[in-house]
Amino acid sequence: MGGIGVKCFTREIRLSSSANKELIDLTGRVKEAVSESGIADGICVVHTRHTTSAILINEDEGGLKRDIIKKVSEEFPDDRPWLHNRIDNNAAAHVAASFIGNSVTIPVVSGRPCLGTWQSVFFLELDGPRSSRIVTVQVLG
Repeated sequence: MGGIGVKCFTREIRLSSSANKELIDLTGRVKEAVSESGIADGICVVHTRHTTSAILINEDEGGLKRDIIKKVSEEFPDDRPWLHNRIDNNAAAHVAASFIGNSVTIPVVSGRPCLGTWQSVFFLELDGPRSSRIVTVQVLG
């Protein structure tokens, strides 16, 4: 009895950040990866390889993006006496990334990521600026 084959497509997105905390829109590059994959129906995983960054989905609106950065800064302040700061002074970024998450999974339907009208995929820099960050997009179907 033969099994159903699953196709897997992987794309790396390389980017840089210009601020300590910054939301970088990945939506267009995620859509390109899904299209290039040739996979009609399945899932798309968007994953950051860095422990001081996160991936999230939300609306691409300037005020909202500033609100997100402000809330992250309030909840995870750099000046708290974090134990990890004895090593490299970026504990707040590590802790924030742990709570926000390093990946999102998006359904793929009819060859397109199934995002709502106002949904965009973002890389959240928490310890920038950084000249080299890598996000992996993997499409399975």
